[in-house]
Amino acid sequence: MKAIASASTAPVRFDALLLCAVLSLVSLGLVMVYSASAVMAQDKLGDSFYFLNRQLLAVAMGVVAMAVGMKVGWRRLARLAYPLLLVTLVLLVLVLIPGIGTTVGGARRWIRLPGFGLQPAEVAKFAWVVYLSYSLAKKREKVATFSVGFLPHLLLCGLLVGLCMLQPDFGSSVLLVFLLFALLFAAGTKVSYLVGSVLLALPLAYAAIATSPYRMKRVLAFLDPWAHRHDIGYQVAESLMSIGSGGLTGLGLGDGRQKLFFLPEAHTDFIFAIIGEELGLLGVGVLVVLYALIIWRGVRASLAAPEVFGTYLGLGITSIIAFQATVNMCVAMGLLPTKGLTLPFVSYGGSSLVVLMGAAGVLLSLSASAQPGGGNRPQRSGGDLREVAA
Repeated sequence: MKAIASASTAPVRFDALLLCAVLSLVSLGLVMVYSASAVMAQDKLGDSFYFLNRQLLAVAMGVVAMAVGMKVGWRRLARLAYPLLLVTLVLLVLVLIPGIGTTVGGARRWIRLPGFGLQPAEVAKFAWVVYLSYSLAKKREKVATFSVGFLPHLLLCGLLVGLCMLQPDFGSSVLLVFLLFALLFAAGTKVSYLVGSVLLALPLAYAAIATSPYRMKRVLAFLDPWAHRHDIGYQVAESLMSIGSGGLTGLGLGDGRQKLFFLPEAHTDFIFAIIGEELGLLGVGVLVVLYALIIWRGVRASLAAPEVFGTYLGLGITSIIAFQATVNMCVAMGLLPTKGLTLPFVSYGGSSLVVLMGAAGVLLSLSASAQPGGGNRPQRSGGDLREVAA
């Protein structure tokens, strides 16, 4: 009885390494957002701390979201799968309505709230992972069938992607599709269904790019940024110059030159370039290590989860962070066309930061209940992700 009582009162142990990695990235983001935006904010807004103050507000909200995620826990999210998805669909429709959605840079992606701008696509990423995890866990005995396991999820993904493309938000659309395929593969969907749908979608993807002048410009800038150095390839070329000038140790914190009205979006989508310029290869290496730690600990907690829903949920949250970080860094280095995805926990952006910190809180709650060396382990034998006894 004493053993049972002591076990019930034992403190919940979250993954300290995962928590430290997330908070380190958030702290680095605050420093780099100020460094990248201070001069521009002073010149255009008369306040060099403008973007830093807004990012600090987002961090405060993110800490609350993380605490809520840890307190609510991953198990309770299963009951919120449908409400979260419904709220997301409503928000994605509302943002398209003139007067409610705000247009910035030709895209209607934000709903302005007092002191804060909500980006529904960021909420959609998390809600989509929660719904997929719940649905696949519930249907996992039939997940390999086309009519139950594959087609309904594909159609719902098409609806979410369609709403995102109307904004337009191509980067979030690609991420939603990636999450679908990643979790379907983990759940045991037939690979032939995944490959076949990709082949069928290629003409649609080509049409989406070819019929959109700004997307075509991004592709041309990716293929040869130096040939378009002074027009469509300007941003990528400046980013490459910024990273290349950093060398091994960088020019020094605050001493970057490209942020001085040369590199557009230096504090948002291209903050990685400023990190490379001011902190050099060593700073970039630390950044990559922190993301690697999050991915490692996230996958570790997911595979050790006591329930299959937790496994899918952990893998989905980890996939969001891994995908966005990889794409953002590759875009800054000219390895991928511009997508408009933020660098997780680092880039300026309230909606992205709050949602990701909340998702990190859920991942931490999963790590507290995970059982290393036992619990749930993924096996694709027979096409299913099965629970295996320790």
